[in-house]
Amino acid sequence: MTQQQFKIADAHKISLDSGRHLEEITIAYHTFGELNAAKTNVILICHPLTGSSNAMEWWPKIVGPGLAIDTNQYFVICTNALGGCSGTTGPASINPKTNTPYLLDFPVVTIADMVRVQRELIGHLGINKIKMVIGGSMGGMQALEWVAQASELIESCVPIASTTKVSPLAVAFDSVGRKSIMEQLKSGHGEAGLAVARQLGHITYLSEEAMEQKFSRNLQHSDAYQYHLEPEFQIESYLNYQGEKFLGRFNLYAYLVLTKAVSYFDLERSYGSIEKAIGHSSAKFLVMAITSDWLYTANQSKALAYQLMKLNKHVSYVEIDSDYGHDTFLIDSDETKQVIKCFLDSL
Repeated sequence: MTQQQFKIADAHKISLDSGRHLEEITIAYHTFGELNAAKTNVILICHPLTGSSNAMEWWPKIVGPGLAIDTNQYFVICTNALGGCSGTTGPASINPKTNTPYLLDFPVVTIADMVRVQRELIGHLGINKIKMVIGGSMGGMQALEWVAQASELIESCVPIASTTKVSPLAVAFDSVGRKSIMEQLKSGHGEAGLAVARQLGHITYLSEEAMEQKFSRNLQHSDAYQYHLEPEFQIESYLNYQGEKFLGRFNLYAYLVLTKAVSYFDLERSYGSIEKAIGHSSAKFLVMAITSDWLYTANQSKALAYQLMKLNKHVSYVEIDSDYGHDTFLIDSDETKQVIKCFLDSL
């Protein structure tokens, strides 16, 4: 279960949506389980924004022996997304033209670019059928893009807490996060900007109910207001902790690239319509939403399910009733686990 790497022999043939090319592309990936002789037991997991190719690490209740995505039964593949910072080529990678890291010179990429790169790995592995492509949040966008780009490969698709196009609200939050980083970079303190961006992002991953239950208006160290500008409320201290912790595991330049890729995501704009994007697919769909998610709302998932029904697709729609918000699919996985297992069994 160690991370593996695949270097695309002719990276220049992959034209990014921006019109730019990368001279070299390395894909970092993990595999779990064994590929059967017919190569028909493949599950592809696409990670959320700050995830990695080690799906068993960030989805420990879902992926593993005997779990919903049973690695005793399935051959599970998860790649690190293009533009990330966990092994696949990204802004921290060395630009062969300069022998220095790309940093801000790394091309802006899209969800479609990420899938184009993943397809190179799937081809390299000799796989011509994927039983299920699944992902939450940004991973769900990749799953839908897989259907749009390579419908002949995909037997089923499971987008969780995701959308066919990112709302202005979500674009706005990510824009402010990137602005924080870019402004701090001017004075050489980009990581301070990243910490703030993470705090802002983390707010969108929670819900009002979750914050009320966990923190309410409780003060951190005193029962009385101190009348100063330093953090006093527990929620402030929690967000500061999340921001500082994030600095130890994520690259600020990758955060800029990946959040921009998410902001660009709009299947209808890219393909002309949802019908043109996925109408040709024979895949079965499981669309999962979270009742308290206000980043990628249940209504957005319902709209996708309705569009799939209008296209006469085999589609199931499930809402996970949870107060935890967008992050429910990561931190409160019991219902998620049951639904995924039942869907896989039905295939």
